[in-house]
Amino acid sequence: MHKRNTVSIVVKHIVLGVLAAIWLIPILWLFVTSFKEDTGISISKFFPQNWSTHNFVDLFKETEYTSDGILKYKTWFMNTLVIAIFTCLISTTFVLMVSYSLSFCRFKGRRFIMNLSMILNMFPGVLSMIVIYFLMKALDLTQSHIGMIIVYSAGSGLGYLIVKGYMDTISTSIREAAIIDGCTEAGIFFKVVLPLCKPIIVYQVISSFLMPWGDFVFAKLILGTNSSKWTLAIGLYNMLDKSRLNAHFTHFCAGGLLISVPISILFLIMQKYYVEGITSGSNKE
Repeated sequence: MHKRNTVSIVVKHIVLGVLAAIWLIPILWLFVTSFKEDTGISISKFFPQNWSTHNFVDLFKETEYTSDGILKYKTWFMNTLVIAIFTCLISTTFVLMVSYSLSFCRFKGRRFIMNLSMILNMFPGVLSMIVIYFLMKALDLTQSHIGMIIVYSAGSGLGYLIVKGYMDTISTSIREAAIIDGCTEAGIFFKVVLPLCKPIIVYQVISSFLMPWGDFVFAKLILGTNSSKWTLAIGLYNMLDKSRLNAHFTHFCAGGLLISVPISILFLIMQKYYVEGITSGSNKE
């Protein structure tokens, strides 16, 4: 029996190792290719013969250094960062407010609102692309970062379910005690509930930041052809055009690698608060 269990464990580890290799090899190839001296695509060798950091340097040069003016990485990076930060702040605020009202407050139509939001969440967001585009067009918000922030944030309240589920675990006696002490509804929300919800707030912040950071479909639809307004997803995609592939493929790899930096920094910062939130959130008196 012991020998059989050992064989089973070894087989499982081999399978997991193979799956991990399949998952990591494309990432490793992206990493090593971003340091390749040549700018074109090459699949003859996995590791480059000559290593260089010029691809990363080129990304942050002025656009005039290229004949087609396609490299505006600094502009795209700042555009994406601004959109992601404002979307994160607004979306997180909306989700927390909606979750609190549906979790702690009892009012007429509450059940209907929850059922309706569940039904709406079953439909993919891309189905509304045409309507959103013409609405933004009517409001003159196409090719506008404000329009992008509105698109990403407007329906964020519908994603309340996970946060509400966490708030449901908080005892209602805490809210009742705060009301007896004369605390207002806003005071309960900011001073009582939110400090107990740090772990789920961290989750919501990261989720709200990631959505606009990596989105391509809505960004391509709203921002159009004005390259100075593009986000990173659109800019990197256009580097893979047939006419630019040989000149910008390694720039694409370097740019794709740099995309992960803000997300990694955000996670490392939030991880600290996540642990603190679990510790403080578990001490509910």
